[in-house]
Amino acid sequence: MFAYPFVWLPSFLVTQPIGCGTFLAWQVMPVSFLKTKDFSPPSLAPIAVPSLNQAEISAVYRGQRVGGDFYDFLRVAPHLVLFGLLDVAGRHSENASIVSAAQQTFRSYGNELFSADDINEANAMMDLSLQMNRAVMEAAHGVRSCPALIACYNERLGTVCYSNAGHTPALVRDGTGITRLAATGLPFGLFSHVTHDAPTVALAPGACLLLVSRGVTEARYDGGGFGLDRVAKILAQANVSTAEQLCEQILSSVDRGKERRRVANDVTALVLLRTLAEKAHA
Repeated sequence: MFAYPFVWLPSFLVTQPIGCGTFLAWQVMPVSFLKTKDFSPPSLAPIAVPSLNQAEISAVYRGQRVGGDFYDFLRVAPHLVLFGLLDVAGRHSENASIVSAAQQTFRSYGNELFSADDINEANAMMDLSLQMNRAVMEAAHGVRSCPALIACYNERLGTVCYSNAGHTPALVRDGTGITRLAATGLPFGLFSHVTHDAPTVALAPGACLLLVSRGVTEARYDGGGFGLDRVAKILAQANVSTAEQLCEQILSSVDRGKERRRVANDVTALVLLRTLAEKAHA
């Protein structure tokens, strides 16, 4: 939804698996739901994302819009879908223009770089990362940290080419266990000419990729932090049936242990699930 209008959402989930229809990335709410007096949301419409072939994707957000979590999905070619999760530093009342700039850049340059017939996905992803980094700095008129993970899913090959700009590592679960997709560069918004590597990981049928926001790993839990290790443990033990179900399971686990007396950050979970062949044809 980056180049399309959006409004911040109140405290409930917004999700629907892409694999079985369309996905409404953001749900428009009446202006009366917005809590921040000095925030004037752009008049943008929600977007629908095409279904995936033998895969599904979903994202769940919960919170009070304390920070700058946002995510998007964008089909850029018949077999390529971009997705990403970003966390702009600062209160959402302060970073709305930065979020908007990042959204517009993701969509405009994403379409331009990935829609060519004979693209090199890694080069295109590195170029997109460079453009998004510059967009964040220009919109912030200086330095503003924006950890982000942006990726391209290739439906034909079942691969994910990604750039992790200082974001919480994504977790991939397959038959070999859990693999962490660590940072491939610094967060966006810190240095104007920073570059990011763009490796590729394969998702076998039945494998899934889980991405959570910093609000999940830093949530207060039993006197400490929830932590990525706990997220990985839940993922390893989960009976994953749908992408949406896994998102909800992760955030519900955070809610059960979160210390309510503390101000919570935004919490977001995003899952890409490559379905098994028998399920895809069911």
